[in-house]
Amino acid sequence: MTNIEKFIEDLCPNGVEYKPLWSLTSWDKKFNGVDKEKQKHVLKFKHISAKTLKDLEDSNGNIKLLSTGKYDGYTSREKSNEFLNKGEIVSIPSGGSANIKYYNGEFVDSGNILASSVDDEKYLLKFIYYNLLNLKDYVQSCYRGGSVQHPEMHKILEIKIPIPPIEIQIEIVRILDKFSELTAELTAELAARKQQFEYFCENLLTFEIKSNNVFIDKQREIDVEWLTLRRIVNFFNGKGHESVISEDGKYIVVNSKFISTNGQTKKYSDLQLFPLLKNDILLVMSDLPNGKALAKCFIVDKNDEYTLNQRIGALRIKENNIVYHKYLYYILNRNKQLLAFDNGIDQTNLRKNDILDIQVPIPPIEVQKKIVEILDKFDKIVNDLQEGLPAEIEARQKQQEHYRDKLLTFNEKVN
Repeated sequence: MTNIEKFIEDLCPNGVEYKPLWSLTSWDKKFNGVDKEKQKHVLKFKHISAKTLKDLEDSNGNIKLLSTGKYDGYTSREKSNEFLNKGEIVSIPSGGSANIKYYNGEFVDSGNILASSVDDEKYLLKFIYYNLLNLKDYVQSCYRGGSVQHPEMHKILEIKIPIPPIEIQIEIVRILDKFSELTAELTAELAARKQQFEYFCENLLTFEIKSNNVFIDKQREIDVEWLTLRRIVNFFNGKGHESVISEDGKYIVVNSKFISTNGQTKKYSDLQLFPLLKNDILLVMSDLPNGKALAKCFIVDKNDEYTLNQRIGALRIKENNIVYHKYLYYILNRNKQLLAFDNGIDQTNLRKNDILDIQVPIPPIEVQKKIVEILDKFDKIVNDLQEGLPAEIEARQKQQEHYRDKLLTFNEKVN
């Protein structure tokens, strides 16, 4: 028996009472379909638009910008003064999806419905928050609507929450917070590693031209030839696969979604409208303004495995042995010469000549392979879903979910 199990057995041997969420919390809105007796007290918080929220961002600030999505930012007191809120709250989006958050301190909110505990000495708000996370699928099922879904709060407020003695609530929160802290540390390390990766990409792939030579570092002078991409590769454009998509098809359809999610989002086809060969470099040619997919690349890892969708360019290195395929991938992936075509207003559609006219630095092949060796190490750390930091973060999150489910499951007290 674990310490927490003994704790529960000692303090509540006959089980715990389950109470509806409305009896534990106060919210900052009056909800349709909810009896006024279930909302005797309504909180007051200030709310702003999502655009205004992001306009307030200040990297040196320490006041939380609380969004409805994954955006995570801070602002300063000077910028947030008229929109400032303070308190311990749980938030759920008033529209969109059930992205449940907890925060305690000063914050600026956009688009959330906010709640606090009606009695901090009996009902620990963070304990309630962890229970809601455990019931996130149900909360999500309470969202209804067309293009933008909204929560049916009369259902959400009836969610039953187990209420053990406050000592047990505090201990459970302490345990679950440890998992959250570890995940936060790993996430911060991942962000730092990504910056480091970008730094090395920028430095190793940027060459200083000097009298027909360039310096790759302070110790060595490296001869580099600058060529247009058309001198190095043959270009092929994909074909539309919309009419041949099949759930159990033989070939993976390479589209912008597949590339932008690093192969995690897949569609299939029984027909290979455009065959791809191992080491072909695939490049996204079309994206929305300021999107993250334009010029993002993918290297084909197997023959006879993929088929190419339209608006994806396939680059096949010519048989001249002057370019290592992985080096060219790093040069082309989110290439600045191609990103310059994104004006931030209209959808960007790269043309074949836009791509083939870019200038590519070609150092000796052994230097290319050395650069790839360095960048591959960082790439594995920040992107590998089996071994890198993303895999470790996912493992910790699953571990927390396991313990959260275990710790928050109680025998219900029978009156």
